[in-house]
Amino acid sequence: MSVAEASPAARFAGDFLKSPVAVAAAIGLLVIVLSAVFAGYVTPQNPYDLMQIDILDGSLPPGTEGFAGNTYLLGTDEQGRDMFSAMIYGLRISLLVSFIAVGSAVLIGLTLGLLAAWRGGWIETVIMRVVDIQLSFPALLVALLLLAALGKGVDKVILALILVQWAYFARTVRGAALVEIRKDYVVAARSLALPGWRILFGHLLPNVLPPVIVIATVQVANAIAIEASLSFLGVGVPITEPSLGLLIANGFDYLLSGRYWISFYPGVALLITLVCINVVGDHVRDILNPRMQR
Repeated sequence: MSVAEASPAARFAGDFLKSPVAVAAAIGLLVIVLSAVFAGYVTPQNPYDLMQIDILDGSLPPGTEGFAGNTYLLGTDEQGRDMFSAMIYGLRISLLVSFIAVGSAVLIGLTLGLLAAWRGGWIETVIMRVVDIQLSFPALLVALLLLAALGKGVDKVILALILVQWAYFARTVRGAALVEIRKDYVVAARSLALPGWRILFGHLLPNVLPPVIVIATVQVANAIAIEASLSFLGVGVPITEPSLGLLIANGFDYLLSGRYWISFYPGVALLITLVCINVVGDHVRDILNPRMQR
């Protein structure tokens, strides 16, 4: 099969595989996601099950054998939790929060962006002015204010992330839809008196998805970073829930006392996750943007 005859998915896969760095990042991201999903099977301990934690194993250095004879490869925190297990469980919450928040923000942004471009007039004005106001404030500041009013909790963090991210998608979709509306295929669809919903979801939506996919990958990384920042500041997930930001915060006071591993390893895990997502997202952007093709 020639390149011209290949399906869009096959062409995308072929272009993606041309970058060894992007492929390595995608493999790393896949390993991270699978480890988080199956955390109960890949970790030696549930760090949030009190029956599996021994306080006598608190603050053990990496590679130390505990009182029960088990070896902690990345050490333990002050409560005796295995750091490797705590990191994997923390990744589960971070990824879950980011995926749900970004997915919901995409749905809201798509709907409002398409509506603004299609209807125009005062509806477009109201939606875009709200978007402008939303984007004029730093996302972390808005999330802090929302959580100060809503309180702690995973559901509260997800709601805060949705409210700070939907505007990015609404503006992108509205701009892409305005370009597509002027094209011949939309004019032809209107001349055939097709229902508005059919034009929106059958014609416009597939053509505005590429930039949305690119932004979504970037926003997943931003959501993870914001969630970690909120948890580090003590206003994100509660202390009973695992989170990379919370793990980093728990060990922050011990950095200068020699027990670096309590904060260091969760920080490395967060850094690797963000780098993998950003590398994959940048390569996807290059593939979906014809102007970036060489």
